Amino acid sequence: MSGSGGASGSASGTADAAGATGTARVPGVAGADLLAALLDGMDAALCALDAAGAVTHWNREAERILGWSAREAVGRRGFDGWAARRADAEEILAGLMRSMTAPGRHVHEFALLRKDGGRVLVRTQATGVRGADGRPAGVYLAFTEVHVQIDLERSIALSEALFADAAWGVVLVDADLRPAAVNDHAARTLGLPRGALLGRPLGDLVGQGAEELEAAVQHVLATGSPGEPADVWLTVRGTRGDRRRCLRCGFVRLASPFAEGPEPVPLGVGWLFQDVTDARLAEQDADRLRFRWSQLHRASAAAAECEDPVRAAAVLLDFALAGFADHVLVDRATADGRLVRALATPTGAPGPVAPVTAGGIPLRYAPAHPALEALTRPGPTATSGTPGTAPDRDRHWPPDTAHALCLPLRSRARTLGVTTFLRSRSRPAFAPEDTLYAETVTARVAASLALAGRWCAGGDGT
Repeated sequence: MSGSGGASGSASGTADAAGATGTARVPGVAGADLLAALLDGMDAALCALDAAGAVTHWNREAERILGWSAREAVGRRGFDGWAARRADAEEILAGLMRSMTAPGRHVHEFALLRKDGGRVLVRTQATGVRGADGRPAGVYLAFTEVHVQIDLERSIALSEALFADAAWGVVLVDADLRPAAVNDHAARTLGLPRGALLGRPLGDLVGQGAEELEAAVQHVLATGSPGEPADVWLTVRGTRGDRRRCLRCGFVRLASPFAEGPEPVPLGVGWLFQDVTDARLAEQDADRLRFRWSQLHRASAAAAECEDPVRAAAVLLDFALAGFADHVLVDRATADGRLVRALATPTGAPGPVAPVTAGGIPLRYAPAHPALEALTRPGPTATSGTPGTAPDRDRHWPPDTAHALCLPLRSRARTLGVTTFLRSRSRPAFAPEDTLYAETVTARVAASLALAGRWCAGGDGT
């Protein structure tokens, strides 16, 4: 009984001692064995020296860097004759041993010798070790090759520079497609503070174009092949409202440098972008302008081969409609200031501009009709509305019309009629540059129609 009680008390005392130190003993594992396992498992090269300068510990990473095994290293005093040149060994050892009595960590750089005779420059952090009595008992040091440390410092410096002063937006997107880090440039482009961007799904930050962006991130996560930078049009949902922006995007998969195996689990994707909206819009404007004037050149050449001036006007309008509008109407002015439909595109399926047989019956335009405004002002009149409404039907336009631009047909100081360009709801409203192009087309159409006697015989116009 007493033996049993003594065993119980001993076990209890051991448990109490372990709880007091915050550690738990592993049955069957000695403290020295556990320490050796921990040292060998470290990613850094570790070495320990006692108060006399003799090596007491040497882990596998130190063996990997220098080639000397623990059996060969432990017990030697300093590095003379094996891991350092004789001329440098005493100075190296003296510098390290000074760390034994000095507080804190001390950084040293010096050259050591590999077992194969090669030299390697290492950077060490040395710290003094004290015994149970509080007296200096030795030094332990962690060391790495200098070029490895420099590479690490460069990587850290690059990351900090990208997130501070980069001219590109940088967003770290995690595997759940949520921003985990955002630099200032990216926050300005996306129109939200950095804190408001973190942890939110990309779909909350981006409207139209979010699916394309998420697909690109998932592709990089899966394959690690970012490919070439690409232009992505996105609707940015910032504090200034929705804005359509074009971002030149590049993607890089991020993987842990400490992961093992051929396919390490990715940490996320680095999304780098630059706002190129203004440049792309300028390119689109230039392409549009080049196409339109090319169309006018071709139209003039084709119209010159038409004997009938009305047919020549129709050819001019056919070329002008390409990429510009869905429909066109040409109304001839009568002597009493009313309008008669003369040329038009089909109201159903797309087709060429053709003469309209109206029998001289004037159109029943309301007094505030945009075509009458263009006739009497004279000048271009643009309007936009909802297709299918009652006012729209009264204007005698196709039912899908959402935007209209009416311009007077002027030739030799006389108004011959009105040209109306129409767009459906799938197109944007007419912009000022569209008006300039329409005025050029209308002037050429008016010059052709002025040659037709029936257009000038109708009256003086306005």
